[in-house]
Order: sequence, then C-alpha cells, then structure tokens
Amino acid sequence: MLLAASRGGQVSSTGVVSWPRTARADVHRQTSLKPSPGPTPAVTRSGNDNQLLIHALTATNKSPLLALARRIADAGCNLSESRVSTIGTEVSLMLLATGAWDALAKLETALAKLSRDESMHLVHYRTGPRQNSSHLLPYLVEVVAADRPGIVARIVDFFSQHGISVEQLNSTRYQAMQTGAEMFQAQFTIGIPAEIHIAALRDDFLELCDGLNLDAIMDPVKF
Repeated sequence: MLLAASRGGQVSSTGVVSWPRTARADVHRQTSLKPSPGPTPAVTRSGNDNQLLIHALTATNKSPLLALARRIADAGCNLSESRVSTIGTEVSLMLLATGAWDALAKLETALAKLSRDESMHLVHYRTGPRQNSSHLLPYLVEVVAADRPGIVARIVDFFSQHGISVEQLNSTRYQAMQTGAEMFQAQFTIGIPAEIHIAALRDDFLELCDGLNLDAIMDPVKF
C-alpha cells in the first residue's frame, strides 16, 4: 500500500487503493495499445514456385512471340525467361512463365486454343524453380574450326566426363569471306564445379582442341 501511495494512489480507511481518474485512463490506454498475438499467418506458395515452360516452333514469317507474350500477360503471369532463335527456316521460342496457380491454369487454357494452329508446334508443361547452382562457376567457351561432323559431340563428351554442365550452346556454319571455306563456330556457356582445378581443366581442354585442330578459348563469363 505504501508503494501504491507513492505512485499516486490513495489508500482508504478500508485498505482499498484508489487511483485518480487520469492515472486509470493511462493504464487503460497502455493496455489497449498492447498488440494482440493474432492468428499465425498461413504459409503461401511463392508465385515463382509455379512455372510453365512453353516451347514453340514455326516458320520465321509466322513467329508466335507476340501472341504468346500477350497471352502470358492477359493470364496475369510474368515472363521470367525467354530464348528466341532462328534455325534454318524455322524460329524456336522457349518461354518460362511464372505466376499464381490459377493464373497458370488460365494460361494453359489459352495455349490449348493457340495450339490448334497446324502451322505451329507448341508444347507446354509445368515445371519448378531451379535448384541453387552457386557452386558452379560460369565460363564461356568459344570454338572456331573448319566445318566437319562430330565437333559438338566431342566437346560435349569432354564436358560430360568432367561433370560439367552445358548451360547454353549456340553454333552455326558459315562461309569464310576471304576463301569461301565452310567454317564452324560455337559458343558454350558451361557451369564448372568449384572444386575443379580451372588451370588443369583448361590445359586438358586446349589439348583436346589441338588434337581436333580447333581454335578455342575458355574464359570466365563477365557480367
């Protein structure tokens, strides 16, 4: 009771502590401002976990890029990755759409209608996010040589034997301007495991290229 009296309370003859009106209001205000624990928020799946891979192949004069981009946007999805390349007389499109589950379902319905066009080959299916590949070092490999069969197969086989993944590959045949010789050029983007000794790997690769009479370089990818 002495403590109560020292803090502004008054002790009646019956021993009951009474507080002034302003003190009672302050106590009530502090109690009402205390946040309530509330319900535990539900764990929702991230939109990036819902992905749809779309591959379209058609003639170059009938590229479906605009049509596919519009359908992805109209469905409420995001175009997170895309690859467009012309191969021969055909154009190839690889698109990765992300979004909510129901948005992807809406996109699948739209793609089913678009695939009725007989001039286009369209494939799409659900996929998931890629696993963390931070242990892989990105390197760029460029190869130039006189064109002949089997060059890509030999190089890819070398990478496979060393546990190295080929992330991207672009290759083409062309005619040299000076001599008219048929030439071959390829660019590989590879993922080298961090535990591999880079200098030793480069020496082995260049030795392979020397044996195949290829002009090649291997350098880290610079962003």
